[in-house]
Amino acid sequence: MKQAKKSLFVFLIMLATIHVAGNAQISGRKILFNKDWKFQLGSVANAEQPSYNDSKWRTLELPHDWSVEPLPVQRDGITVGPFSRMSEGNWDTGQTIGGEGWYRKTFILSPEDVEKRLILYFEGISNQSEVWINGKKVYYNPYAYTSYRIDITGYCHAPGVENTIVVKAINTGLNSRWYVGSGIFRHVWLIRTNKIYLDEWDTFFDASELKGKDALVQFSTIVHNQKQQQAIADLQIKVYSPTGKEVATVSRKLTMDAETPVATSFTIKNPELWSVDTPVLYTAEVTVSSNEKEYDKITVPFGIRTIDVSAEKGFQLNGKSIKLKGGCLHHDNGLLGAVTINRAEERKVELMKANGYNAVRCAHNQVSEYFLEACDRLGMLVIHETFDQWQQSKRDNDYAQFFDEWSDKDLAASVRRDRNHPSIIMWSIGNEVAQRADEPQGDIISKRLVNTICKYDDSRFTTIGANDFWDRRHFTWDKDAHRAFKNVDIAGYNYVWRKYESDHEADPKRIVYGSESYPKEAAQNWNLVEKHPYIIGDFVWTSIDYLGEAGLAHALELASEERDPQFMSWPWYNGWCGDIDLCGDKKPQSYYRDIVWREREIAMAVRRPVAQGKNEIVNGWGWTDELLSWNWPGLEGQPMRVNVYSRSPKVRLYQDNVLIGEKEVHPELYTATFEINYKPGELKAVNVNYKKETASTILKTSGVPAAIRLTADRNRITADKNDLSYVKIEIVDKDGNLVPDATLPVTITSSGNGRVIASGNGGYDDMESFRSLTPRTFRGRAMAIVQPTEEKGQIQLTVSSEGLPTNSILIETY
Repeated sequence: MKQAKKSLFVFLIMLATIHVAGNAQISGRKILFNKDWKFQLGSVANAEQPSYNDSKWRTLELPHDWSVEPLPVQRDGITVGPFSRMSEGNWDTGQTIGGEGWYRKTFILSPEDVEKRLILYFEGISNQSEVWINGKKVYYNPYAYTSYRIDITGYCHAPGVENTIVVKAINTGLNSRWYVGSGIFRHVWLIRTNKIYLDEWDTFFDASELKGKDALVQFSTIVHNQKQQQAIADLQIKVYSPTGKEVATVSRKLTMDAETPVATSFTIKNPELWSVDTPVLYTAEVTVSSNEKEYDKITVPFGIRTIDVSAEKGFQLNGKSIKLKGGCLHHDNGLLGAVTINRAEERKVELMKANGYNAVRCAHNQVSEYFLEACDRLGMLVIHETFDQWQQSKRDNDYAQFFDEWSDKDLAASVRRDRNHPSIIMWSIGNEVAQRADEPQGDIISKRLVNTICKYDDSRFTTIGANDFWDRRHFTWDKDAHRAFKNVDIAGYNYVWRKYESDHEADPKRIVYGSESYPKEAAQNWNLVEKHPYIIGDFVWTSIDYLGEAGLAHALELASEERDPQFMSWPWYNGWCGDIDLCGDKKPQSYYRDIVWREREIAMAVRRPVAQGKNEIVNGWGWTDELLSWNWPGLEGQPMRVNVYSRSPKVRLYQDNVLIGEKEVHPELYTATFEINYKPGELKAVNVNYKKETASTILKTSGVPAAIRLTADRNRITADKNDLSYVKIEIVDKDGNLVPDATLPVTITSSGNGRVIASGNGGYDDMESFRSLTPRTFRGRAMAIVQPTEEKGQIQLTVSSEGLPTNSILIETY
């Protein structure tokens, strides 16, 4: 045992790292600090004191969101899993509970850390957070999404003495219009540097200009010197191409004060340009040395690309006009809640790319670092937004109460952290903010925010997402909207596409895009985008379903005297307006968008009859209640509405190979509608061009459930808890066809080097299935999310359902 302790000590000294409870992941100067936190839900007295006894607290690994965990007390009719009728946020927060939570962690410095500078970096804590080090309060942060860093050097004990970090997270009151989550929901890092150091947030590679065929890179940083004496230093920059070849070297000799700003420029010959189709990245190494000793080195990925915009040519990337096929996106990860695991962030970008999107509007807050890294690597353009309100609140306890004191700090943190990402093309100063056109306050605020952005980055465009004046009845769009846009470069229109052309007549230089639009108005929006260069794109609300704003999208069958609600109450918890559901599956509106964006040639969906005496009411964000299905048991002989979506002039519909009819497709809505009596069999829709049949699509009645099909998005993943495998569970018939009306309970188990961390379905109101290991399938499907341990090997996922053969799938971890 003594020899083992000695070996461990030597190992720690060799790595010059920190010993923590458990084994921290070590990565040079930046250590992932997610492991072995203690957690307690509820108010706790004196928990910030190092002497507090937390032995009965739960041990967990970050990131963590307690609002999607089952409530400790389940009461019939009141609570289901994490949902409660007592939720303060009601439909806003998807019937979930916030509250107060406490986290504690201990660590011990090694002797090598005596002269180090120690920074604790939190990427995101919901909603307000306070931090103590060894009993001393060191920071308070009011905004869940803002990343912040704390210099804890002066609060730490000498090597060998235990240090205690305590975090209090509070998520109470009516503080958000959507699901935020609760707790330390993003990564925590410990950053260790020498007293002479560099800071990634100070460092900017502006590679947005080309001189002929060469890239002109503007570089800036600050060299920090805490040695309390002036010193001579060498700053060196090395830039490597996407293939690892060194393509530029720059050296500067400095006389260092406490802070020494550095600015220089250099060229890269014949660079590869970053784009949505070729998202190539360069890597810069920045090193500071003094007296031949290297004090610090940081690595900064960046992309070389140009962006431009004009009313005449629209948005241009690398000199080529490109239309923004956009989707708005909230930050949560569906069944995972707000937990920000790297693979979950990457998968959202993959899903959007796979469904035709080339741009995302981050609504309405700073996103995770890894989400932006994924956008860089996969080629997704980004509108980076920070605020959903300014001084005037939308909910009683929201960020408006902190706006005056914190908005410049939060916006500066967003820009400084993220400005090296080539994917970002616009900084947005707000979404549907009430004061957008107020005089003089709206003008004062917007100028201040734009100036804050430009202080740190003037290479991108500024924007705002503005809505019509339902919240300012004394204003009108035609007379007053121009004030919302006077201080930004590009005007974002939320649901105001009908004003595009008339506004252009009034202001021919204004550049606009649909910052939010209804799914059912995709064609109207996109037709104008394609028609006019000054309309640069459209962003649907939303690309992927999210928690909260429950039932914002819905289609209801109502009698004439019944009222259509804005949101849906218990048991709805999902916004349901996404093109893609919580499990990553396409909804009917997504197939329609494929037609609008020319991603698909033909699609077809079916709606059952509306109940007698009622009408289908589809609200703004909703979609008619249709399915890509020809399974309608019990409706034999009844008339079904069949929508065929196509850009072809005409389409034909066949039932069981018998021609039912041929219809012209609406030239602007790309829809032809048929009515046909249901009988099991096959429907086939075919495009007709110049009397010739071309592309087709088929809906076929499936057989009865016969098997469970398991499909992993990746069967081989790294042995790292930041990796995941998403396993789709499908109920199929004997021929392998999905049974789209199958609502069957399944049981999910796992063994080996991993576990299921979340499972459920893509539905909007099935609370019992949310994060359950015994979920029901929704439209024939469910999902299991598998997380590996840190050991190489295999994970076996097994799914069973009564009356069906059990099935298993193996996932390799390496």
